[in-house]
Amino acid sequence: MLDIAEELNRWVEQGRDFAVATVVAVGGSAPRQPGAALAVDGDGTAIGSVSGGCVEGAVYELCRQALDDGETVLERFGYSDEDAFAVGLTCGGIIDVLVTPVRAGDPGRPATATALAAAARGEAAALARIVSGPPELLGRALVVRPDGSHDGGFGAHPELDRTVVGETAAFLDAGRTGTLEIGEQGSRCGAPLTVLVESSVPPPRMIVFGAIDFASALVRVGKFLNYHVTVCDARPVFATRARFPEADEIVVEWPHRYLERTPVDGRTVLCVLTHDAKFDVPLLQLALRLPVAYVGAMGSRRTHLDRNERLREVGVTELELARLRSPIGLDLGARTPEETALSIASEIVAERRGGSGVSLTGAHTPIHHDPTAAPARRIGSVA
Repeated sequence: MLDIAEELNRWVEQGRDFAVATVVAVGGSAPRQPGAALAVDGDGTAIGSVSGGCVEGAVYELCRQALDDGETVLERFGYSDEDAFAVGLTCGGIIDVLVTPVRAGDPGRPATATALAAAARGEAAALARIVSGPPELLGRALVVRPDGSHDGGFGAHPELDRTVVGETAAFLDAGRTGTLEIGEQGSRCGAPLTVLVESSVPPPRMIVFGAIDFASALVRVGKFLNYHVTVCDARPVFATRARFPEADEIVVEWPHRYLERTPVDGRTVLCVLTHDAKFDVPLLQLALRLPVAYVGAMGSRRTHLDRNERLREVGVTELELARLRSPIGLDLGARTPEETALSIASEIVAERRGGSGVSLTGAHTPIHHDPTAAPARRIGSVA
């Protein structure tokens, strides 16, 4: 539910009761991943989505029912070709949806409210909720912050809370949303439980080097993909708010000097659009040694070959060069700045999700990839 935290946090601040349906598990070609949510308030207002439209009506009614009776339910939706009017997923996948009331006085509301407020402020937090197990534990929640502190709890066994806090902190550190399986007493002891952990972390960074017209289009696409976008150029006449109104940050500085001092992580993407050796070489020499998700550089194939030689001369290894996506982007036949931005963004998404970049028509590869996805973690199991 943290993907719709901003609106839900407003509902909490207004004292509104609501029910939220969250995807907790998927199978096959499901349209949404765990954590996707649909929420309905007491007036019948709905926000979010769990399936892109296939089962929204049925989930909406489950939310209304949860608001009325206060019961948490877990419902499975799959594909059925026996009845054309049956509620199901036309894509052939399966999703498990947890429907939880969030009403005044409900035991899980305080922790949920804390997680929503943090996510709405752009702060890191993770929400853990029991999605299967003893009925009296369903809907209970705890929230964990990056420093390991937490609010809320399950009230079943002290060791259960301690174990879930530790595991949830690990999920948050990795920015992951997923499930873990655990015993009711915090290990393999007691009734088995499944806990959904939803992590909310600040948007990943996209740093665009080179304040050119292609950069302007890439900034717009980057914002559409929910990146925090920075434009950096050493030329103040080009790096202006008027030219890049949608950028989160505009920096007038030599690119490599800015990259030396700005924080990056494993989700950061670096797009080098300067295609000028005096900027590119020192910048890429540094960028290719940083633990970032993507490094791409614009230029013709001749520029690419010349740039690679210059990088070798300053000590960049072949292994480091292999990380460089150059010429930047996928082959879409792009001409305009907007088309080129789409080409670059497509390559970034393919890198992030493990896609091949080939046409889906006639292909036999999965439609939905997620290289970061992992099966439910089993606490206390023996390898």
